[in-house]
Amino acid sequence: MTTNLDARLASYSSPVLSAFRIIFGLLFTLHGSMKLFGWPLGAAIPVGTWPGWWAGLIEFVAGLLVLVGLFTRPAAFIAAGEMAVAYFWMHWPPLEGPAAGFWPFDQQLGGNGGELTIMYCFAFLLLATTGAGALSVDARRRPTARATAEPRRRFGRLGR
Repeated sequence: MTTNLDARLASYSSPVLSAFRIIFGLLFTLHGSMKLFGWPLGAAIPVGTWPGWWAGLIEFVAGLLVLVGLFTRPAAFIAAGEMAVAYFWMHWPPLEGPAAGFWPFDQQLGGNGGELTIMYCFAFLLLATTGAGALSVDARRRPTARATAEPRRRFGRLGR
């Protein structure tokens, strides 16, 4: 039973990975656009304000790159790093986070509010390791293997 289910779901892994990447990229882009432009919700952060505006710039650019699947691995790695820094800097109490609980859940429940930050961090680590999937610009840019009529010539000692 499980083997049959695994075989069925395996054929969907690349399209589902692409859908996952597109949704996370869109959400991350929107987080950045809220900080930079005040759209779709909230007010824009003044240009150059540390660290909020710069975080918004990373979120906007990395989110767009991940959304379209262009340079997905480096963009996702940078986004994961930004989220790790955001968690430890802004949410974790032993560093400069608010005086809240240790657990990364809702602040109204006594947590530190960093749950979404951790989820973004590990989702982007997943994308950095797995790549963009079939429906991406990276997949279109990937060189394809060409069949050659002649074997490649080698020079030096290997050519003999």
